Amino acid sequence: MTATNQGPAVPEFLTVEEAAALLRVNRKTLYEAIRLGQVPGIARLGRVLRIHRDALLAWRPGNGGPALGVKP
Repeated sequence: MTATNQGPAVPEFLTVEEAAALLRVNRKTLYEAIRLGQVPGIARLGRVLRIHRDALLAWRPGNGGPALGVKP
């Protein structure tokens, strides 16, 4: 975790719920995009998923299409 002078520490890895809130998408939508391999920075720890915050923030899912890409 990194601390700043402006507030509490921000976690390096986010839960799916935190990442969905950050992206402003439904949690189920994000789970589906993860299942399809469309989301970068995924860490699987057994059955637990965590998403690397910096990879998520750098990710550009596309322009003009659905928020998390297109289903194949």
